[in-house]
Amino acid sequence: MIGRLAGTAVAFGAAAGVTRAVYAGLRRRRPGERLRRTNHAGRGVDLYAGPATALGAAAGALGAGNGPVAFAVLVSGACGAYDDVVGAGDGRRGFRAHLGALRDGEVTSGAVKLFGIGAAGLAAGALLKERPVDRILAGVVIAGTAHLVNLVDVAPGRASLAVLGIAAPGLLRGTLAAAPLGAALAVLGDDLGERTMLGDTGAHALGAAVGGAIAAGNGRFGLAVHAAGLVAAAACGNRISELARSPV
Repeated sequence: MIGRLAGTAVAFGAAAGVTRAVYAGLRRRRPGERLRRTNHAGRGVDLYAGPATALGAAAGALGAGNGPVAFAVLVSGACGAYDDVVGAGDGRRGFRAHLGALRDGEVTSGAVKLFGIGAAGLAAGALLKERPVDRILAGVVIAGTAHLVNLVDVAPGRASLAVLGIAAPGLLRGTLAAAPLGAALAVLGDDLGERTMLGDTGAHALGAAVGGAIAAGNGRFGLAVHAAGLVAAAACGNRISELARSPV
């Protein structure tokens, strides 16, 4: 019990500490306009919380002794960062739009996220589980949770709060859930205060960290239930995105 509490504290502290340090460093250096956006209320905010939480959550996963999840977090964050920088203003929403562009020979930032995060999730799942079915389910859970957290990132603090709500029960199963908790809490005040936002970088990275904790802490039945729910949520979110871009 004491060892588990110590492991949780290490993972949480590493995630929160690295997140806060990177965020503070970016605020001092101010990398440029590519990491600034206008939010829903017309206020100028930075995207510094994104890379900060990605690196923090990965550090927390390593602190918990889980390299595969740290890998998935970093790849998911990198794919999200590509979309934040290259895909800004693309206007395409939903899987169908990005896959349609891919059929026409155009590789959109959304397609990069779809295949990059999916591959990272499956790779991590293959290292976390032993049986082929469990590996696939774990990969779906990791990639699906990354997509889900990004899907709810529609208002200040929404994604961070979702991460806290989903990850907190995971502390009962293991130390890995402390990684996304620590990273999300480290920037929650600035996120809610509309000084920064996670962007796709942070939302996907934190989601992959939560998904990794779920995958590591569940057997086949739990993985199947989570995977089914995530696929349903993705299908629903994709339909809403398509309706949002359809002419009225």
